[in-house]
Amino acid sequence: MIDSQDALLNTNMEEAKQHGNAAEPSVNNEQVEVAILSTDETIGDKVEAHESKTEDAATPLKNYTSKKEIVARVKEISASEETPSKAEIDHLKTQFYKIHFTEREEQQKAFLANGGKPEEYQVFPDEEEESFKAEMAIIKEKRQKAFLEQEALKQDNLKKKEAIIEKIKAMVTTPEEADKNFQEFKTLQQEWKNIKPVPAEKNNELWSNYQLYVEQFYDLFNLNREAREYDFKKNLKKKTELCEAAEKLADETDVVSAFHQLQELHSEYRETGPVEKELREEIWARFKAASSVVNKRHQQHFEELRAKEEENLVKKTALCEQVEAILERELNGSSVWEKATKEIIAIQQEWKTIGFAPQKMNVKIFERFRAACDKFFARKATFFQTLKETFAENAEKKRALLEKAKELSNSTDWNATSNKLIALQREWKTVGMVPKKIGDQLWNDFVEACNHFFEARNAVQAESKMEEQDNLKKKYEIIEQLQAIDPSDDERAREELQRLSDEYAKVGHVPYKEKDKVYQAYYEVKDKLHKALNINASKRRVDNFKNNLKKVASRGENALDNERGRLMHRLDQLKQEINTYENNIGFLNISSKKGNSLVEDMKRRVQKLKDDVEEIKLKIKAIDAENKD
Repeated sequence: MIDSQDALLNTNMEEAKQHGNAAEPSVNNEQVEVAILSTDETIGDKVEAHESKTEDAATPLKNYTSKKEIVARVKEISASEETPSKAEIDHLKTQFYKIHFTEREEQQKAFLANGGKPEEYQVFPDEEEESFKAEMAIIKEKRQKAFLEQEALKQDNLKKKEAIIEKIKAMVTTPEEADKNFQEFKTLQQEWKNIKPVPAEKNNELWSNYQLYVEQFYDLFNLNREAREYDFKKNLKKKTELCEAAEKLADETDVVSAFHQLQELHSEYRETGPVEKELREEIWARFKAASSVVNKRHQQHFEELRAKEEENLVKKTALCEQVEAILERELNGSSVWEKATKEIIAIQQEWKTIGFAPQKMNVKIFERFRAACDKFFARKATFFQTLKETFAENAEKKRALLEKAKELSNSTDWNATSNKLIALQREWKTVGMVPKKIGDQLWNDFVEACNHFFEARNAVQAESKMEEQDNLKKKYEIIEQLQAIDPSDDERAREELQRLSDEYAKVGHVPYKEKDKVYQAYYEVKDKLHKALNINASKRRVDNFKNNLKKVASRGENALDNERGRLMHRLDQLKQEINTYENNIGFLNISSKKGNSLVEDMKRRVQKLKDDVEEIKLKIKAIDAENKD
């Protein structure tokens, strides 16, 4: 008859088979609890089915320092007969891409350190990555093949265990041969222990039948009691030691390691034979209590791990969305691309600081992030390729302007060439950008050609400026002499005024900035002398004109008419100029000091023009009078 703890074990074992290995983080809390508590003679086969996973988790994995070394290991696995463990395969993937992205980051840093711009950095295909993917595909096929072989092995083991049950069942039906069959019975038990995985769906039923006939062999026949009691004591000692070992695991700092050690204890507990009926519940309760402590710690550990992974998934999803949002922007300038590139690099750096996401989403979220980044850098490469072509066109345009500037650099036609070079400089500014090194060289050559001309021109103009300064000095000296004329001596004053006026007219150009100032000083003193000498310049010109009319008339029959026509034409011009000035004065803003000065100057010019108009009218009257005579 099956004991109560064995019934509980069988029930728990069935649930564990349905839910899978408790060591997997994806199993929920209740499943972990069930799997941990499925001890004694029921948990074994499920643990055996996942024995490779337990060994993988407990075995330290090699840390690789290069992608080449990892690819070599992957090729070794794909070419060998061994079946790689899932833990090692996952470890190889993690190590490879960790090194892969570290290398990519170092390449990018080196590119920037050598003077490259972030927007010009490009990501190229990696042959080692392609080789790694190809070998991993082969390994995947091998693992699938190994899985099918494992399933076939489980079917074979099922047949072997069913055969053992049939043999024990036959022994139970022949009680008279119990003593004779005892050693064979022990051999069959050992064979049972040595046969490991069987199909999960058959495990509970198989174990129930086996336990039934083993108990019948012990309990229904009172044969060889001394051997049986010896077995019970030995089994009790072993299970007590297993309880003590399980209780010590509560102090193990490594929760995962404690859990895997507990699985091994479960396997040993299960393979250990029964104890006396009176002690079975007690020893099982002790082992179960110790298991519960380890299980709860393990359960809590994976709850925290899952929570952290979910949090990491949220963070990584947000980073994916940030990259995708950047892709939605209108990136239409090198500075814009540079700014966006810095943002992408910062996001990539932040990604590296975030741990793993849940196993089912970890690869997917990484592929999403990588695809977005690759798309960004592909678009960037296309943009800068187009920009490179534009740069080449701009460079050709600037070379053409440079050649024109060189052709003009030795010209001595100062005014015309100056205008041409200034026009070239303006056109230069309208040409778009070129690469910095080429652009700097072209600009330096262009400036050198322009400077060559302007330096030569300035050297010539420097002499002219010195002459202008001398002329300015001479004019101020003449103004001082005019100021010294005594108007009381009328005749002498007139002669001196005429002499100095003639001398002033012979003096050449003065500096442009000083022209108006010296002109104003000169005419102020002349006007003052004219008033003092009671000289009406206009009247004198009209008088002179009248005196010369007879000479004009002697030139020919139409000479006076021609002169009158010329004066009439000049009169119309003066009237138009007066009208233009008066219109412009109406539009000027005289709120500032400079504006008011300009208005006053224009008014003086208008008055001068009006005086000229009156003078011309007097001349026309003189011609009319002469014609009448």
